[in-house]
Amino acid sequence: MNRGFVKAYLATLVPFIVLDGLWLGLVAQTFYQSQIGFIMAKNPIWAAAIVFYLLYVAGMVVFTVQPSLNAGGLGRAAARGAFFGLICYATYDLTNLATLQGWPIAVTIVDLIWGASVSALSTVAAVWFLSRRSK
Repeated sequence: MNRGFVKAYLATLVPFIVLDGLWLGLVAQTFYQSQIGFIMAKNPIWAAAIVFYLLYVAGMVVFTVQPSLNAGGLGRAAARGAFFGLICYATYDLTNLATLQGWPIAVTIVDLIWGASVSALSTVAAVWFLSRRSK
């Protein structure tokens, strides 16, 4: 693994973890509990969550951060991040909506907006930070 990828990975991981942690832990916790509390685990399987974060951030680096560093700037970084987040979160939420009885459409809509937003913000933060470091 090259140093550039590791730097980009860490520059993406930090804002994503912070933002998603604030979202899940403070902002939207009551919303999710009210909407899908009937299927939420009392204790999350942290290993699965960690693997998700590690893989998701790697995908962001490959598909949003590195291409934006190579050509684009912050506007393009935001667009790439938002599109990547929308696709990834849609995979989960639209599959749940299609296959799980009682899956609320409100959760799907909120998650799609959140996935696009957190991915765009994390991509922009990483590209901004890495661009500043290279000057």
